[in-house]
Amino acid sequence: MECTFKIQFENVYKDFEQKQVLRGLDLGICDGETLVLLGRSGSGKSVTLKILLGLLRPDDGKVFVDNQEISDLDEESLFPVRKKIGMLFQGAALFDSMTVGDNVGFALYEHSKLPKNEIREIIRTNLAFVDLAGTEDMMPAELSGGMRKRVALARAMANKPEIMLYDEPTTGLDPITATTINALIRKTQKEYGVTSIVVTHELESGFSVADRVAVINEGVILEIGSKEQVKNSSNQFVQTFLAGPK
Repeated sequence: MECTFKIQFENVYKDFEQKQVLRGLDLGICDGETLVLLGRSGSGKSVTLKILLGLLRPDDGKVFVDNQEISDLDEESLFPVRKKIGMLFQGAALFDSMTVGDNVGFALYEHSKLPKNEIREIIRTNLAFVDLAGTEDMMPAELSGGMRKRVALARAMANKPEIMLYDEPTTGLDPITATTINALIRKTQKEYGVTSIVVTHELESGFSVADRVAVINEGVILEIGSKEQVKNSSNQFVQTFLAGPK
């Protein structure tokens, strides 16, 4: 597949207390695509996201965003890179003491110089985008799990990120709500042109949003390609993983 890489991992290693989590990870994500990273728990999926965010540093190897190596940047130098990235956490991670509107606008209130009326308009626009118009004054405790995820997505999009990271976006949701979240992931890509990495172990959800799929196991990519290419992989682990429990 010919593309311009927005994100690249080159021969990345990461150990924790002598346990090797990433073992020479090579992965490129094309500008504007949604790449789904599939794998079992402990296979290195979430560590990959944390290294991209600069929350962890690789022990070896290089990571690039827009052709800029970010692997050894200090906190101050990482800030402009992180501004390009939005993150949807597994548990939504809303501030329970804040209204929905204040959650969505939190980063803008804290880190931008935009006037408050402009921030309020961004909040309204982003809540409408996730079909939650008019919920600004509600509290997180009043929301269902699916609504909390949608508020978290509105918050992640408030800074107009170029890259979106989704960590197990549909885990714990019922099938109808999961379908809604998946549709929003595709809508975000289509309308904003974001480059996305979706980390999941849920096959149906992953295949429904993917442009390409990568299967990771024990810190290495075993297969990467279109949905059809991955489904037809000759790798035994990939086939066993896709087949699911017997």
